[in-house]
Amino acid sequence: MSTTDTTPTETAQQDRELKDRHRRMWALGDYPRVCREIVSPLGEVLVGALSIVEGERVLDVAAGTGSAAVRAARRGAVAVASDLTPELLEAGKACHPDDVLTWEVADAEALPYEDGAFDVVMSCIGVMFAPHHQRAADELVRVCRPGGRIGILSWTPEGTIGHLFATMKSYMPSPPPGVQPPPLWGSQDHVRELLGDRVTDVTCSKGTLPVRNFADGSEFRDYFAAHYGPTITGYRAHAQDAERTAQLDRDLAELGEREGTRAEDGGFSMHWEYLLTTATVA
Repeated sequence: MSTTDTTPTETAQQDRELKDRHRRMWALGDYPRVCREIVSPLGEVLVGALSIVEGERVLDVAAGTGSAAVRAARRGAVAVASDLTPELLEAGKACHPDDVLTWEVADAEALPYEDGAFDVVMSCIGVMFAPHHQRAADELVRVCRPGGRIGILSWTPEGTIGHLFATMKSYMPSPPPGVQPPPLWGSQDHVRELLGDRVTDVTCSKGTLPVRNFADGSEFRDYFAAHYGPTITGYRAHAQDAERTAQLDRDLAELGEREGTRAEDGGFSMHWEYLLTTATVA
């Protein structure tokens, strides 16, 4: 039977299995550590770009440990951090016990909220990992009220994390039909197409996250191999193939070296590129 011959029941079952794999992948390693040590400043970048103010109803989609939702709550917003992976939400709650916000398990492609329920809907390097981009974009727009704001921050295809996913592509299990690469959300044309004419005042700008956590490309590789769910998944797929594993080791270390810059004093730094998109719901 071809994919076009699948029944609605079979399609729904395949979708559930895909989402289960995503949950397990993001629970691997220690993504909360990656958030805490490296990417959490991006939450303030997104919240600041949206000019979130006290009293606004804010939804953070695919929030992970809530780096954006927490910043919104600290501005006095009524914030909800939603994510497909319960383990990430639990880690977020543990890291931010004094912040007042709601933590809820939710699928970015089928959000359990009413139409127009929020003043601001945002996602910080989160919704980009939903497998079906148009479904996720439709949900972002649906739950944001007319005149409300949408903000999305995603890694670009041309940046370090985009290159990481390109490097790992041949090592990863083949995705099901219809699944799109996460870094596409970092392409201005792609995001504009996803949101379509349902939004106005669209702005797209690129920025970089300075990263000085690694001494060289090998440390970059080792960090991702130990803590980042997608990279761990790639290694596990070849756990019984020593030659393939060694090649992945080399490829990731070489990527890290290419993406880094070494200063005269020997310091090693990287700049991970992202695309920041904001829009107003029509």
